[in-house]
Amino acid sequence: MRTESHSSGQNRRAFLKNGTLVLTAATVSRTSLFADERAPVVKVGMVTDLHYADKPSAGTRHYRETLRKLEEAAKQFEADQPDFLVELGDLIDAADSVDTEHRYLRTVNREFSAICKQRHYVLGNHCVDTLKKEEFLGSVEQAKSYYSFDKDGVHFVVLDSCFRSDGQPYGRKNFQWTDANIPDAELEWLRADLAVGASPVVVFAHQRLDVSGNHGVKNNADVRGILESSGRVLAVFQGHSHKNDLKDIGGIHYCTMVAMVEGSGENNNGYSLLNIERNGTIQVTGFRNQESRTWRSD
Repeated sequence: MRTESHSSGQNRRAFLKNGTLVLTAATVSRTSLFADERAPVVKVGMVTDLHYADKPSAGTRHYRETLRKLEEAAKQFEADQPDFLVELGDLIDAADSVDTEHRYLRTVNREFSAICKQRHYVLGNHCVDTLKKEEFLGSVEQAKSYYSFDKDGVHFVVLDSCFRSDGQPYGRKNFQWTDANIPDAELEWLRADLAVGASPVVVFAHQRLDVSGNHGVKNNADVRGILESSGRVLAVFQGHSHKNDLKDIGGIHYCTMVAMVEGSGENNNGYSLLNIERNGTIQVTGFRNQESRTWRSD
């Protein structure tokens, strides 16, 4: 397994242990970020890019099979009992009408919401292709598209990159999916949010913050600058490009998760359980096509 690192001046090494990529870094201070050694493990179930739709498959995307794949993930999460679930965007695929897209959303969220009481939805471009943001969020009973929350000594941030370059939010087919941005107001909110407190931070996003090109947030360098300057961010989990990927930039792990919609059959599934240990170790246990990863702090 190849690891690409873009950080400078960091003492890093990577090795394989029992088939799992293990990275060690001198950039995270366990004693400063995890001040409370008694803090319990935080467990998070993660899925991304389900693209559920009641329509025929197209290429490698098998939209109707998402429900069966999600059922398998639900059984695993029932056994693992995560503290909360995170859906990293593109829960549904695009539809040609508002009513049809609402139907897709009601169908898949009926199954997703039954897994765990505490859930967090990251907006993906397909989530608001035909729907407006307030319509999607209202259907899943989530108040905001970007926000933060705390759980057992860890600070979590949910970002929304579904904005055009001119700052207008996505909705009603008014955008190009390659024009993803985090607007100034959200950047200011993020800077202020990370300036308060000293607990470790994990970020959830849809469009990628670690690459340029079609799948990247256009002003990702501005976002990364805020994350790095806080000195608190351990990792970013993101979707959108449908593949496993990992980059280390400025002492932060940018982990891209595999899409659930890709491929036909039970073997072509992907979901994960994120464990954040009290000693600062972050472990991603991947199922099916999702790769497992472990990051340890020195």
